[in-house]
Amino acid sequence: MSATAPITQDVHTIPRKLPEGPINLVGLTRDAMREVLIAHGTPEKQAKMRVGQIWQWIYQWGKRDFAEMTNLAKAYRADLAEKFVIEVPEVVTRQVSEDGTRKYLVRIAGGHEVEIVYIPEEGRGTLCVSSQVGCTLTCSFCHTGTQKLVRNLTAAEIIGQVMVVRDDLDEWPEIGAPKDETRLLSNIVLMGMGEPLYNFENVRDAMKIAMDAEGIQLSRRRITLSTSGVVPEIARTAQEIGCQLAVSFHATTDEVRDRLVPINKRWNIETLLAALREYPKVSNSERITFEYVMLDGVNDSDEDARRLIKLIEGIPAKINLIPFNEWPGAPYKRSSNNRIRRFADIIYKAGYASPIRTPRGEDIMAACGQLKSATERARKSRRQIEAEAGLGG
Repeated sequence: MSATAPITQDVHTIPRKLPEGPINLVGLTRDAMREVLIAHGTPEKQAKMRVGQIWQWIYQWGKRDFAEMTNLAKAYRADLAEKFVIEVPEVVTRQVSEDGTRKYLVRIAGGHEVEIVYIPEEGRGTLCVSSQVGCTLTCSFCHTGTQKLVRNLTAAEIIGQVMVVRDDLDEWPEIGAPKDETRLLSNIVLMGMGEPLYNFENVRDAMKIAMDAEGIQLSRRRITLSTSGVVPEIARTAQEIGCQLAVSFHATTDEVRDRLVPINKRWNIETLLAALREYPKVSNSERITFEYVMLDGVNDSDEDARRLIKLIEGIPAKINLIPFNEWPGAPYKRSSNNRIRRFADIIYKAGYASPIRTPRGEDIMAACGQLKSATERARKSRRQIEAEAGLGG
């Protein structure tokens, strides 16, 4: 199939506003917020200023109640409360791993659920954000990919994940307090459920909010978008989001990658690497991260390591080696520690950083490729129990 063929998916994004309900201001761009304020009675001459004020209350101070926005007139606050809401996803469950990793199951509109993972590290904390309910890619090593795609998340549901975790970490600054540069949530990785580049506009708008200087204020260098290789959207990522790029690579031949990452049948390794060589940020010597899950006897040979080096030649890169996170019924096994270290050593000696990712949150099924699985299994178990008891509908 042509690399320039239009991207089509049988997915949709739910509307932000239910016919009878107020409008959620979370997730709106500044321009969109200005438009809805004017449409609902804010004088046009005041609208830009009002956006700036409301924006800071929501994204800098973490306020959800218009009554607390004390630099707005009391009558205007009451009017806003009638017409608008400030809503984020609802936390259903929160689990904490032995290593401190936190996994949240959150409910969004329509009763759907997605998972978020927060990984604390020394001097930083990384939030793994989801962009879709389920996934369309069916990568054979990924348990998340065994769940059917339901729909795209809205910009509100994506940035809302960041807001929910800042709530839990109690990380909204106090008004008037000295600025604290330490951040518990310092990095975002779009590596949760879904393919971010199949939901480009909503991901872009949410990340623009995360990077806004008068809001959450994360540097673009602290946001990494991971794609399995949606080639036509890669250049747009640099131009319209400007964040760091990671690629779920995982194989060094089309034969193996077709099996592991089926999107390779549409945009093969050669096509993907050509797009990465033209990636605008590469000219500024910003490294692309190649994610490579280590599967015993599948993609972990010395020959694979040497082939990988040859493939990425000329691309400023880091190779993230990911020990496979096994799950019940998985068709693969994790490469041995010795094999992973040997693979990493070959890459390192060729001049590339080759960190081996330490699995985190495995005891709560929060590791890479495991999201939502435990919930789905629990649901299935309940259905089976009800059927056996004659309670099924």
